[in-house]
Amino acid sequence: MKAMILAAGLGTRMRPLTDHCPKPLLEAGGKPLIVHHLERFAHAGIRELVINVSYRAEQIVDALGDGSAFGVSIAWSHETTPLETGGGIRQALPLLGDEPFLLVNGDVWCDLDPATLPSSLGTDLARLVLVDNPDHHRDGDFLLDANGRVREGPGPRLTYAGIAQLDPALVADRDEGSFALAPLLRAAMADDRVTGHHHRGQWVDVGTPERLASLDRILRG
Repeated sequence: MKAMILAAGLGTRMRPLTDHCPKPLLEAGGKPLIVHHLERFAHAGIRELVINVSYRAEQIVDALGDGSAFGVSIAWSHETTPLETGGGIRQALPLLGDEPFLLVNGDVWCDLDPATLPSSLGTDLARLVLVDNPDHHRDGDFLLDANGRVREGPGPRLTYAGIAQLDPALVADRDEGSFALAPLLRAAMADDRVTGHHHRGQWVDVGTPERLASLDRILRG
């Protein structure tokens, strides 16, 4: 299975840290956020990666190169302007191929071992990794029912971790350009084609300088 890391965002919530450094290269635990992903993928045997870049793209490409220093092979998807999640995936499909792939937001940190996820989606279009709701998002995002299906609606909800397995068919029929992924996921949920995985380990949405500093303290022990 290939993996795609989303790294094209502007990092506006992380300013002033991102005024001169793209968010994926901000460090926690002595290494850039994106390197934590590369090392975890390599450890899980996922060697073929696609990374989309836009804001300060040259800094990310220069830092990671072809990925060989980290035990992976990187194909770069360059976006003149950020295309949102759905548009970024749609542009990268020629690099990703026709098989389901693992998608990871570049601004999360998680101790999930990707090798523990099932390798097949069956007839589903997506498998979302969900986590217990953090303090900054107490209401959560989606329901995970007793059959492992992800749905919308009232009731106890979990938070989407920014990690998913996706079938390329989810976006393949869309025209290229900027568009969001969330409406497509919600439509797939309505068709009962989204399953979930509840990860009970550590997870951090590194969305603010304060959370980055907190993660740094955690990783440094």
